[in-house]
Amino acid sequence: MRTPWVLAAAMAVGLSACATDTLSQDKADKPAATTASTASAHDQKPLPPGLDPTVDRDPFPSTYHPLPSHPTAIVGANILTATGVEIDGGVVVMVDGRIAAVGPAGAAVPAGAEVIDGKGRWVTPGVIDGHSHLGVYPSPSVPALSDGNEATDPNTAYVWAEHSVWPADPGFDRARAGGVTALQILPGSANLFGGRSVFLKNVPAITAQGMKFPGAPYGLKMACGENPKRVYGSKGRTPSTEMGNVAGYRRAWIDAADYTRRWDDYHAKIAKGEKADPPKRDLTLDTLMGVLKGEIRIQNHCYRAYEMATMIDISHEFGFHIAAFHHTSEGYKVAALLAKEGICMHTWADWAGFKMESLDGIEANAALSHRAGACVIIHSDDPIITQHLNQEAGIAMAAGNRIGLNITPAEAIAWITLNPAKAAGVADKTGSLEPGKMADVVLWSANPFSIYAKADKVFVDGALIYDRRDPRFQPRSDFELGQPGEGAFQ
Repeated sequence: MRTPWVLAAAMAVGLSACATDTLSQDKADKPAATTASTASAHDQKPLPPGLDPTVDRDPFPSTYHPLPSHPTAIVGANILTATGVEIDGGVVVMVDGRIAAVGPAGAAVPAGAEVIDGKGRWVTPGVIDGHSHLGVYPSPSVPALSDGNEATDPNTAYVWAEHSVWPADPGFDRARAGGVTALQILPGSANLFGGRSVFLKNVPAITAQGMKFPGAPYGLKMACGENPKRVYGSKGRTPSTEMGNVAGYRRAWIDAADYTRRWDDYHAKIAKGEKADPPKRDLTLDTLMGVLKGEIRIQNHCYRAYEMATMIDISHEFGFHIAAFHHTSEGYKVAALLAKEGICMHTWADWAGFKMESLDGIEANAALSHRAGACVIIHSDDPIITQHLNQEAGIAMAAGNRIGLNITPAEAIAWITLNPAKAAGVADKTGSLEPGKMADVVLWSANPFSIYAKADKVFVDGALIYDRRDPRFQPRSDFELGQPGEGAFQ
């Protein structure tokens, strides 16, 4: 008998900082003036962590701890590994929260492991929603919970989505029932620079930090096109045009480059034993500096081909890399360029035409771009679609196959598993069924691309967190406890 679901208590994490200075040689070997200068510099106290952006880059660390698990083997299922391999009637073994083995029928199962009969069913990596607003635009959708857009300035890179995430959003439970084991939560797209994204494990928790994916890099949400110029143009402010958008990006990166240089100069002087005055810390420029140093990944809302090309030019101008474009209705027009630049593209299966910049969206966008070599991702940007990303990928695959592209399920499964992990910078940890990776796994009732498929069992780090037939493993948000409709997923 398994233990019913329990929430692990969050652990308090203390922050500390220290600094040690040593002289490169004995004071007696130096001229008196140099010795005095160095001694004066060594009297300089280190900055508190909150005043030096390089001391503590993660002041809100993850407190996530995997739930207890036991060795488990799924036997006889059809397996899509997300590495381009499909195994009929194979075996997936999970031990100590990791994938221990993936192989054909007859592969060894550890003694004492629970064996789940997967015959007639399918196994995939956990679904990853690379563009979600769950928690920051939660249900119920009321003004008191609408915390996804700090629409007060074109550059709000100083805000962090995790500080708006409401873990009790019932949408997380709905997504889990759809096989979603991880999500990237983004600020909205009102601004040129919307703020930092956060990557979450889709597990019930009291705090966002209790969901925070350990070691996942931050993203910076940027936005092209209609939204920033509409929001600020309607207020009589800049940007109000496409050229105003581009000028706003460039001015911000110029400021960020100068800020980075000033902090680098300060630390170089301190390292040489020289006295120096630190720059004033700026939370907006901290985030942009993190991008320039390769620590924070650009997640760029951008529909149109020419806008994506412009953003790539800007990235070359200032020396940063764009991890992914989001929505990319015209991705198929620049798919070869995206492949060359190593930029992933998030898109929908068939959302198009709902505003001018999405007018040229086509159903075969994902498939055409995939065939051109681009890293394609099917995302949701929606609390309903996130429950059906497997079927969204099926729609996109079918659209490509209708025009002769012959996309296989072994290829298409990466659109909702491995590729969003790549774009978020965690593909070394999750996103595919490979030994050593986190055991984020879904057992489906049928081919996951079928409209009839349902997630039967969902595992995160090898722990069963959802079972369609067992209410003990259907956790409910605090917000919904005791309300009518419990058991709706069964």
